[in-house]
Amino acid sequence: MTLPDVLRTPLTLPVMGAPMFLASGPELVTAQCQAGVIGTFPALNARPASRLAEWLDQIDRENTAFSAAHPDAIVAPFGVNLIVHKTNDRLEEDLATIVDHRVPIIVTSLGVNTDVIEAVHSYGGIVLHDVVNDRFARKAVAAGADGLIAVAAGAGGHGGNISPFALVQEIRQWFDGPLLLSGALGHGRSILAALAAGADLAYVGSSFLATEEATAVPEYKEMVIGATAADIVNSDKFTGVPANYLRGSIEAAGIDPASLSSLTPGALTVDGDDGAGGPRPWRDIWGCGQGVATSNSLTTVRELVSRLSQEFESASDELAARLRR
Repeated sequence: MTLPDVLRTPLTLPVMGAPMFLASGPELVTAQCQAGVIGTFPALNARPASRLAEWLDQIDRENTAFSAAHPDAIVAPFGVNLIVHKTNDRLEEDLATIVDHRVPIIVTSLGVNTDVIEAVHSYGGIVLHDVVNDRFARKAVAAGADGLIAVAAGAGGHGGNISPFALVQEIRQWFDGPLLLSGALGHGRSILAALAAGADLAYVGSSFLATEEATAVPEYKEMVIGATAADIVNSDKFTGVPANYLRGSIEAAGIDPASLSSLTPGALTVDGDDGAGGPRPWRDIWGCGQGVATSNSLTTVRELVSRLSQEFESASDELAARLRR
């Protein structure tokens, strides 16, 4: 498998933190990078758009200072998520800021945009595109994407419905480039399974929600800590695209999760940043993946990465012992 230099950087754990709308910011990203895993955030979290440059400067400044103070520490690279759908009226401005700051990793979502890919390649950055099936994966690579993020069943937020094992194997039949796997990877054992299935890195989001550095509201974090896979509801009624949400947040918004099946896709979408007229997806209806049961308490990013690393090493040793037998 061929990996670009930025993804061959030593890591504490083969993990990229997934960008989470309204929950990932510079504090979370720098904590992830300084714990030795790749951190990312959605460009749209920086509001107004002028803040994006401030956030990028902050991440660079703090990671550089940390490296200088801890010369032996692993400091991972970071990335920014761009929504390339035509409804994103900030795309051109955000892309210009990203090019100016030479962000090393760009994650694109909701469509393939060759102009974005060419702009990122112009300064040596790489583009990873998230996909929910093999057809979209082929389109992304044909358009020039450097790597793929397989968003499988169980992933938080907008996700697919294909088994992670099936999705990775379909892609690996023809693609030997960078491949990340997303979908309920909340334990070190699951990260090891992702590598065994053929992925290069695990793409972990929901586990970082219940950290001190995440910008999710306290009630959101508390709900994550108390939830299990049975508390995750998959629905396309809020944005028009299937996504996984916390049942408790749907109920808190006055909506019966059992009634969702009778609605048309996107029926509960609320336009406008103020969310007037009803609950707003992500702000009021909270995304979360099926691996939520491993988040049992509020923790720091460093503590979470340490736990995942210990679980990963233990699972690796156990598997090696089994194979020897």
